[in-house]
Parts: sequence; C-alpha cells; structure tokens
Amino acid sequence: MIKDAVFTQLKQAMRDKDTLKKGVLQLVKSAIDSEAKEKGADLTEQEEITIVQREVKQTEQALEGAQQAGREDLIENEKRKLELLKAFLPTQLSEDEVISLLKEAGITEGMNMGEAMKIAKPLLLGKTDGKTMSKVVKSLI
Repeated sequence: MIKDAVFTQLKQAMRDKDTLKKGVLQLVKSAIDSEAKEKGADLTEQEEITIVQREVKQTEQALEGAQQAGREDLIENEKRKLELLKAFLPTQLSEDEVISLLKEAGITEGMNMGEAMKIAKPLLLGKTDGKTMSKVVKSLI
C-alpha cells in the first residue's frame, strides 16, 4: 500500500531533516488519511493511486505557473516534488502502449467520446494520466 511506503519515507525524511521531502510526504499522507476518514474505511491501492495522481497534477500546474513567472527557485522545488510523487505511481504507459490497449478493448473510429472513455478509464486508471488518455481516445474515434 502507498500509505505504508509514504509513512516509512516520511520517518526517514524527518531523520534526514529533508524539509521538502517531508512536506510532500506529509501532504500525501494527509490526503490519504482524510479520504479514508471520509470513506470510513481503508482505501484501496487504486484509490491511493488516484490521490497521488491528483497531487501530481496540482504540482505540474504549479510548475507551469513557476515557469511562466520565471521563478527558478520554485521551478527546482516543483520538479523535485514531481519526482517524489511519481515514485509512488506505477510505471506509466507510453502513448503507443495506450493505443494498443484501447484498440484491444474495442475502441474504434466513429465511437462516441463518452462511451470510449467509459471503456478507457477503468482500463488505464493509474497507468497513464488523464490528458494522455483523452488525447489517445480522441485520435482513435
């Protein structure tokens, strides 16, 4: 489970006095804990992956903002945060792998976008980001 790995790394980051890593890990742990509390039960691995993906997306947006503002100090921090967060995600599929998986799943040209996404989402959840998934589905239909 991701939560256990986060907690273990958080303890080590505290010992190492790595404030950036500690902050990122506390953020992830807090998000997982609050989601579990809201659900009233432990989260599944897939739900934990979804939380980490949400944090990755927010960090990518912050990185884009820092790049537009030309803030080199923030850019380095955001890049390091991204590395830390992506370490908790399963290996991401390439676009070619996503295309072949979706073709095997039966997504064909002329299909409705909503129907195609209903097939694609459960199949690719945690294996690729939403932007890539949407782009590939659009190119196939």
